Amino acid sequence: MERVAFDDDEPTDVSAAGTDRRGLSGPLGTDGVSINRYRVPPGEGFPSGLHAHVDQEEVFVVLDGTATFETLPGRDPDDPDDAGALQTAREITVEAAEAVRFAPEEYQSGYNRGESDLVALAVGAPRETADVRVPVRCLGCGEADFALDASGDELAFVCPGCDTERVPAPCPDCGSDALTLTLDDGGIVAVCDGCSAAFDEPPYRD
Repeated sequence: MERVAFDDDEPTDVSAAGTDRRGLSGPLGTDGVSINRYRVPPGEGFPSGLHAHVDQEEVFVVLDGTATFETLPGRDPDDPDDAGALQTAREITVEAAEAVRFAPEEYQSGYNRGESDLVALAVGAPRETADVRVPVRCLGCGEADFALDASGDELAFVCPGCDTERVPAPCPDCGSDALTLTLDDGGIVAVCDGCSAAFDEPPYRD
């Protein structure tokens, strides 16, 4: 048996916007499940923006505050316009003492749109996830969403179908490296965390 207090140790990560993540899987010695505790300030979000784990299901348990999640079902590789998925995209609110589950391949992103800190546990199984997708169609074959590759010096988008690789570029307006994929009324956009500029497609390096 292992026991850990959420606030005993320093945060595992603190984003520039102040979102605090504490990894509990290591201290607890879990084999089959990933557990993270997040504290998200008002107006900020969970890391990663709109994404899906192909090989992992996730459950978010809200301990304090209110979480707002954007959701998008897995996308049809034969529907290049993603009309079916975008028609069923939605936003849900999860209050304290509530939980929400996202199935493998289901896109999601979470935000704190309340006035106080959001505290939540994120539980994923299996513990390790190796296939994380973003809802951006491959520019080479047009049939698959890009997979994230963080193994190199720079984050890259790699097509699992044709191996096309693109490296995201900084925001063309302000130069910030922090762009997040999110939903708007017209579909999926990349939004700069620095200046809030929105782009129909993420900018890429040449």
